Amino acid sequence: MATRGFVLYLLTAFSVAVFSAFFVNNLQNNTNNTSSSFLSSSKNSIDFGTTEEERPDKKTWPPLVFSWRIVLATIIGFLGSACGTVGGVGGGGIFVPMLTLIVGFDTKSAAAISKCMIMGASASSVWYNIRVPHPCRQVSIIDYDLALLFQPMLMLGITLGVALSVVFPYWLITVLIIILFLGTSSRSFVKGIEMWKEETIMKKAMAERQSTHVNSRGELLIDAEYEPLVPKEEKSKWQIMKLNLNPKGILVLLLVWICFLVLQITKNDLRTCSTWYWVLTLLQLPVAILVFGYETVKLYKESKKRRIEGNTEAVCEASIQWTVLNLAFCALCGILGGTVGGLLGSGGGFILGPLLLEIGVIPQVASATATFVMMFSSSLSVVEFYLLKRFPIPYALYMTLVSVLAGFWGQFLVRKVVAILRRASIIVFILSGVIFTSALVMGVVGVLKSVRMIEHHEFMGFLNFCTSQ
Repeated sequence: MATRGFVLYLLTAFSVAVFSAFFVNNLQNNTNNTSSSFLSSSKNSIDFGTTEEERPDKKTWPPLVFSWRIVLATIIGFLGSACGTVGGVGGGGIFVPMLTLIVGFDTKSAAAISKCMIMGASASSVWYNIRVPHPCRQVSIIDYDLALLFQPMLMLGITLGVALSVVFPYWLITVLIIILFLGTSSRSFVKGIEMWKEETIMKKAMAERQSTHVNSRGELLIDAEYEPLVPKEEKSKWQIMKLNLNPKGILVLLLVWICFLVLQITKNDLRTCSTWYWVLTLLQLPVAILVFGYETVKLYKESKKRRIEGNTEAVCEASIQWTVLNLAFCALCGILGGTVGGLLGSGGGFILGPLLLEIGVIPQVASATATFVMMFSSSLSVVEFYLLKRFPIPYALYMTLVSVLAGFWGQFLVRKVVAILRRASIIVFILSGVIFTSALVMGVVGVLKSVRMIEHHEFMGFLNFCTSQ
C-alpha cells in the first residue's frame, strides 16, 4: 500500500510539473513573435542558465593546484563518496554542484568527473563487498538476479535521461529532481525507522533469551551461556570471494556493457537526428529487452513453481512475489533510475537503492548490489566521456583516487558499526541522508540558476532536440 501511494505521489507531481512546463512554453510563444530569439537564447539554457561568458560549448577546466578549493572539494568528495556508496546511491547529486560551485568546472565537465568519482567509489566498494560474507545466508552478498534485472533498464534509462536533459528546461529538471529526491529520501527514512523498531524488538528478545534459560528438568538458569554443539565453520577470504563471484552473471552484464558502449561510441560520430543516429539509438532497445526478458521469465517461472509447491523461500533476495505487475514495476523503476542518472550525471542509484529496500532486500545486500550495478553504468559513461575528451585527466584521476579510498573506508567503517550495534538500519538512514542532502543542494543551485535565467530573459520552455546539441 505504501509503495502504491509513493508511485501515485510521483506520477501526480511529475504530471503537474510537466504540464506547468507546457504552460510556460506556450506563454512564452505567445509573448514572443520571432523564433530567432528563441534559438539564440536556447544556446545558453542548456548549461543550466549560464550567461554569455559561460556558454555551454565553452569548457572551464581550472588547474589542479593546491588551494582551499581543492582541499574543500577533497573533503566533500571523500564524505560524499563514503556515504553514497554505503547507501548505494553514488552521490552524483552532491558531486556536480560541488565541482561547479567550489572548483569552478563547467556543468558538462562536472558531470563527467562526477561519473569518474562514482565509478571509482563503486569499484572499491565492490572489491570490499566481494570479500564480505552474506550476513544471514550462505549465498553471495551481491544479488546477480536483481543486477541482471535492473542493469539493462538502467542503461536504457540513462540514454533517455541524456536526451531529456537536452529538451527539458533546467527549472523543470530541478523541480522533478526535488520531487523525486524528497519522496525517496522520506520513504527511505520511514523504512529506516521501521527497521530500527524491529531491530530493537529483536535485541530485547535476544537479551531475554541470553539471560534466562530453562533446563530439561524445568530448573531456571540465570545468565547461562552455551556454546553450540557444532561450531560454526569460518570461511576463508578466498572461499568468501568464490561464493560472492558469479562468472556467468558478470559475463552477461559485461556483454550488455560492451553492446551499449559500441552503440554509444558509434552514435557520437554521427550527425544528430540522422537516419543512422536513430537506428543506433533504437538498437539499444532490443539489447536491453532481451536481457531483461530472459531474467524476467526466469524469476517469474521459478516464483510460480515455488508458490505451487508451497515453498515460501524467496527466489532471490527480494521478498516480493514475482508477478507480472511487480516485474513491470521493476522495469519502470529501472528506466526511471537511469533517466535520473542521465539528467544528473549520476549512476542511477538514487532510485535503485531505495527500490531494493522497498522490495524487501536487506540493507547490506541492497548496498552491495546497487554499487555493483552502478559500477557498470558509471564506467560506461566514463569511457564515452574519455573518448569525447569531456574531462581533464589529472583532475579526474585525483578525484577518482579520493573516491576509491572513500568507498573502501566508508564500507569498512559502516560495516563495523553495523556489526557492533547490530543495526543494519544505519545503512538506510545514511541512504536517506545522502538523497535528502542531494535534494537540498540541487534545489538551491537550481533555484539560483533559474532566477538568473529569468533575469537574463532566457528561454524557459522546451528545446528542440535536433537543433539544441
